[in-house]
Amino acid sequence: MAAPILSYEGLGLVQGSGWLFQDLDIYVGERDRLALIGRNGAGKTTLLKLLAGQIDADKGKRVIVPGTHVVMLEQEPDFSRFETLMDFALAAPDAPEEFEVAAIADQLGIDMSRTADSASGGERRRAALARALAQDPDVLLLDEPTNHLDLAAIDWLESWLARYTGAFVAISHDRTFLTRLTRQTLWLDRGSIRRKEIGFGGFEEWSDAIAAEEARAAQRLDSKLRLEAHWLERGVTARRKRNQGRLEKLKEMRATRAAMIGGPGVAKLGLANDDVRSKSVIVAEGVSKSFGDRTIIKNFDFRVQRGDRIGIVGANGAGKSTLLKLLTGEIQPDSGQISLAPTLDGIIIDQQRSLMSPDKTVRDILADGGDWVELRGVKKHIQGYLKEFLFDPGVMEASVSALSGGERSRLLLAREFARESNLLVLDEPTNDLDLETLDLLQEVIADYAGTVLLVSHDRDFLDRTVTVTLGLDGSGKVDIVAGGYADWEAKRVKPNSVKTKATAAAPPPPPTSRKKLSYKDQRDYDLLPARIEAIEAEMAAAETELSDGNLFARDHSKFSALTGKLEKLREEKAAAEDRWLELAEEIESLR
Repeated sequence: MAAPILSYEGLGLVQGSGWLFQDLDIYVGERDRLALIGRNGAGKTTLLKLLAGQIDADKGKRVIVPGTHVVMLEQEPDFSRFETLMDFALAAPDAPEEFEVAAIADQLGIDMSRTADSASGGERRRAALARALAQDPDVLLLDEPTNHLDLAAIDWLESWLARYTGAFVAISHDRTFLTRLTRQTLWLDRGSIRRKEIGFGGFEEWSDAIAAEEARAAQRLDSKLRLEAHWLERGVTARRKRNQGRLEKLKEMRATRAAMIGGPGVAKLGLANDDVRSKSVIVAEGVSKSFGDRTIIKNFDFRVQRGDRIGIVGANGAGKSTLLKLLTGEIQPDSGQISLAPTLDGIIIDQQRSLMSPDKTVRDILADGGDWVELRGVKKHIQGYLKEFLFDPGVMEASVSALSGGERSRLLLAREFARESNLLVLDEPTNDLDLETLDLLQEVIADYAGTVLLVSHDRDFLDRTVTVTLGLDGSGKVDIVAGGYADWEAKRVKPNSVKTKATAAAPPPPPTSRKKLSYKDQRDYDLLPARIEAIEAEMAAAETELSDGNLFARDHSKFSALTGKLEKLREEKAAAEDRWLELAEEIESLR
């Protein structure tokens, strides 16, 4: 073990009415590569600030080898006092020379003369990196370094850190980043800290073993209730089994989509199938989009099937947001056509987390000040619902402004997932989330009954979540790959010169179709929208009656009848929507 160059002995810090942590011993060796792991609100960022000397502890002793230069990359640095990004970089406590900042900035592809107030989140993050790295630190403290970075910038940062001769401590939700770079792990958990001389790749096995031992110890001491909340939140064994099942389901979905996508001939054959057409919820045909002289999307053809999980990846500026807006109908193409199923009802969770007022309480956000959350037609008590999203129920009366960035993100997810919808649009959802919440988000997406459109730079998250990846290279071309980020990356490095007989073969002729709908089909097409509305009204009425918390005890037979009726109505609605979509596709093919 290398001699510590930075340490804290007996560290304690009071937050609010109690200790955030107490009697912690922590050290950093001169070549350590430490992953700092812990749930949102555990105090990870605060611990980094204590190590950096930015704040003082209530007790304990900070020890640093003389001459050791410690630099912290903050998660949300303050740019408000600076005119340009370079002004920000040169205002560091141990300010680097301008040429040193410029050299790093050039490699990161950032113009440091850009005004700070007009810079995007990605540009600000790269400017903060340029400032931190140019200071030549001996110890680098990194708080979510990959937030807002595109894939090219993340690759560059990983290469830089792999060559770096100093020590670093990193907080990150990016599993791939941590697995590739770290060699030791610090786990901040319930006010204590554990250290293990393994990188993040071994963290899950280590933490599972500790959780299992805690459960056994609690049983032996007959005090399992003390750990009940913790065990329910982690749910290690049960969650592992559920995730294995979800992984198998994801593989099956990817295999199905791969058969549809295949080569050009295979794709056209698949899309001509009536079942495939009837399940399409978004159809892009010959879509192109330009801004000025720059082509963003060119001749893009794709069908989003009901239940798809679509990942959109590419460098910043490649056109990810443009493609997302085209697919959701927010903007129109210059040429070609985007068709959206009329029954699509989407919710959008943006990376700015702009949908919540800071002065409102958690109760206000989730239940409009009440005690019950309306969860897709079923009422659930707010305390139980908060536990599902890894909150302590005591947080109900806390204001949004008092929550950490990750907790605010988790609260937004809890609110939006309670809504009735069949399309979920997520723009960089992993920013500010801890690893447990990422696991939860993966579970919720896997169990979501609708379609998901997802923009993310988190490679591991994409690999665990999506069925199809749309990859943009900035030239206007969109690669369509069944699978996640790793599948897209593998396709990019493949030589394109080899063509199989299947891809060279001419596509089969489209099936012949009638020149018009039959009388029955036309009547169904005309009448089904009204029937769907009537079914929804009946469902709403049944759900209103079921929301009476005393109905089950007062009139069990009526409760059972309403429950059965509601289930039949849901099935009837699904069948009606499928039938209408099938007819709409057929009408489109006749035009």
